[in-house]
Amino acid sequence: MFTRIVKMEFRSDQVPAFLANFDRIKKMIRGFEGCEFLELYRDKRDPDIFFTYSRWNDETDLEKYRKSELFEEVWATTKAMFRSKPQAWSVDTLHSLN
Repeated sequence: MFTRIVKMEFRSDQVPAFLANFDRIKKMIRGFEGCEFLELYRDKRDPDIFFTYSRWNDETDLEKYRKSELFEEVWATTKAMFRSKPQAWSVDTLHSLN
């Protein structure tokens, strides 16, 4: 299992549309085969910056999602709202304390 973190910066006037769209599609993303966890975070200092945090069983599951019709729809809608290029990281958990 690994975690995917995506940082997205939106134009201020597009934030409500992004949040509405995320609310509409979040269960579909979370329900995609191999996605075990999904959260959306908002930066405390800049309300136009968001992060998605998702956990995937393995990299092939994420790649299947990225090649899916769902992702194509989500990305086409979302990328039109950006104020800058998004950044993404795939990371492995080294330690976890609950």
